[in-house]
Amino acid sequence: MFVDKVQLIVESGRGGNGAVSFRREKFVPKGGPDGGDGGKGGNVILKVDNNINDLYHLRHTPTIRAGNGGNGKRKKMYGKKGKDIIIKVPPGTSVFNEEGKLILDLLTPGDEKIIARGGKGGKGNVHFATSKIQHPEIATEGKPGEKKRVVLELKSIADVGIVGYPNVGKSTLLNNISRASPKIASYPFTTLSPNLGVVEFEDFTRLTFADIPGVIEGASYGKGLGLEFLRHIERTKLLLILLDITSKTIENDYFSIVNELNAYSTALTEYPRVVAANKIDLLKGEIKKPELAEEIIYISALVGTGLTTLLDNILKIFESIGGENDRQKK
Repeated sequence: MFVDKVQLIVESGRGGNGAVSFRREKFVPKGGPDGGDGGKGGNVILKVDNNINDLYHLRHTPTIRAGNGGNGKRKKMYGKKGKDIIIKVPPGTSVFNEEGKLILDLLTPGDEKIIARGGKGGKGNVHFATSKIQHPEIATEGKPGEKKRVVLELKSIADVGIVGYPNVGKSTLLNNISRASPKIASYPFTTLSPNLGVVEFEDFTRLTFADIPGVIEGASYGKGLGLEFLRHIERTKLLLILLDITSKTIENDYFSIVNELNAYSTALTEYPRVVAANKIDLLKGEIKKPELAEEIIYISALVGTGLTTLLDNILKIFESIGGENDRQKK
């Protein structure tokens, strides 16, 4: 089960209270104040972990609390700092507040961001001694921590996003070109969540492919799987539009997909893209080529025909738009 959206309540720790204490030593029965400060409350921290693929591990933990700071002690000793809580999230996690405003975008593995900061510790009575008040009986309480309701939303980070109508063979293609093993069956919407696969080339270049669940007419307005998955396309660098060569409306299929992408975000229509027509193994006789301005690569994801040509074209385009900095090398 792939989970790409969770709602959490995060609560940082309260600061510890300052201490009221006085020096009590032999021959010094009425020493001055020595009450220490309270410890700072623990933070709630989000950390990007490249070994995590989705937000599944957070689905049953709606409330996450950090530790409270310890109270101050005698001899000017600070209270213990509250324990930080680290929430691990995959690269590409966006964080929104209750109003839906983006407050954090977590992209780079190893990055850490404090989402709820611990409260400050209270001051011990050692801070309140004056020339007139030499034995203050006062200290301050620790400050409360922050409590927030946030939404974590994953937008897959992939080099290539595979888009197309349901049942055109996206999962089969991903399975045969990469190390992914998506669920495959002969009915629409088998892919209910984005599957990721890695393709390694002879020069050790590695590209990540994302099988985006089937686009249908109206997806940009929330129809079908709609907006839940179109957002994953935004974090790709190149689009692979996959068509079904056996479809009697293949030209319309292509334009409908482009229109849905444009309706969701006009920026998507500016993405570099490759167009491939799948299922040529089901044809009898010559291929009836669709009347499209873009070059089409004819493939059979099931049999493997044309996959080398397809991948070579993708790599060439990717190198031209991204260069060495955007490629992963072993």
